Amino acid sequence: MTTLNLDDFSDLIERPDGGVRRDAEDRRERLAVPPGALGRLDELAEWLAAAQGSVPVRPVEHPKVVLFAGDHGVAGLGVSARPAGGTYRLVRDVLEGRSPVSVLAGRLGAGIRVVDAGLDCDPGLLPEEVVRHRVRRGSGRIDVEDALSAAEAEAAVRLGMRIADEEADSGTDLVVLGDLSVGGTTVAATLVAALCGTDASVVTGRGGVPIDDLAWMRKCAAVRDSLRRARPVLGDQLELLAAVGGADVAAMTGFLLQCAVRRTPVVLDGVVSAACALVAQRAAFRAPDWWLAGQASGEPAQAKALDRMALNPLLDHGVTVGEGTGALLALPLVQAAAALAAELPERDADRAGEAEQADAAHRADSADGADMPEKAEKTG
Repeated sequence: MTTLNLDDFSDLIERPDGGVRRDAEDRRERLAVPPGALGRLDELAEWLAAAQGSVPVRPVEHPKVVLFAGDHGVAGLGVSARPAGGTYRLVRDVLEGRSPVSVLAGRLGAGIRVVDAGLDCDPGLLPEEVVRHRVRRGSGRIDVEDALSAAEAEAAVRLGMRIADEEADSGTDLVVLGDLSVGGTTVAATLVAALCGTDASVVTGRGGVPIDDLAWMRKCAAVRDSLRRARPVLGDQLELLAAVGGADVAAMTGFLLQCAVRRTPVVLDGVVSAACALVAQRAAFRAPDWWLAGQASGEPAQAKALDRMALNPLLDHGVTVGEGTGALLALPLVQAAAALAAELPERDADRAGEAEQADAAHRADSADGADMPEKAEKTG
């Protein structure tokens, strides 16, 4: 197996088809609804048409929620409201239909796939199809040690790439990407701070289940100490993921990059997926053209990362539960944009001609009215 170089993705990833996007814009101008009346839905439909390479845009019929799961050693410092090593409980809730993302996915007709990249639990606690991809059991405590070895980081990225290929090959036409983790927001804040050159306090938030002030200060200290370990390896994305990432984070980064290669659009959820996207952007600057920001989670690191990638969240409802829930809420919006762009009728040719004639007559009347004072003066 050849050594993986994330910079190679820069040559593999192309932007969505600009010509198709212009065709979609032209079609939009001909629709019966006036341009601009549908607001951002027009922009969404044009983006999706370019991603699909199709005008009119095709409906999103096979969406999939893909959740990468992992535990992070830094959670042992008390930086999360959830217990360290407890991510498997979140996974079980999703699989058993007891989580918000499970309820919404069932209502919206979206499948759910959970990938164990680095859970810290006995594999027997979860189904084989979930745990069979595990890279390692838990990730290292990033404030004092590497999250992964170099080999594990590469294996995790390749895992994400493989999952992206499987989804593309199975016909998934839109991915909602989320994470299941304890300690993941601390890792994400570290990555964003390192890549954006900011201090720990600027990017450290309260997490999906809000923590108190003491826990927030512990989290800030963990991010600060982790940053010292991240900055020396900023020139190499794989080294960065090994030093201060985690198996789930590295897998999500590989997944995002390969989705862009396979021209599969992705809706990002919260701060963890945004941090992975920022690492992926560092490797391939065109990659963010294939992603949407589903929601604003309220995490300062997410806002920083999205701003750096010029991604504007579709929704801002204060949803902090994570697990892909906020991004999944944006799915009906994307589907609505596609349906309106494809199914609204174009302006009737006769009515369009009548409108043009009426407009021309109005302009002529206005011109005659402007000449009347001059004619009156000459008569006088």
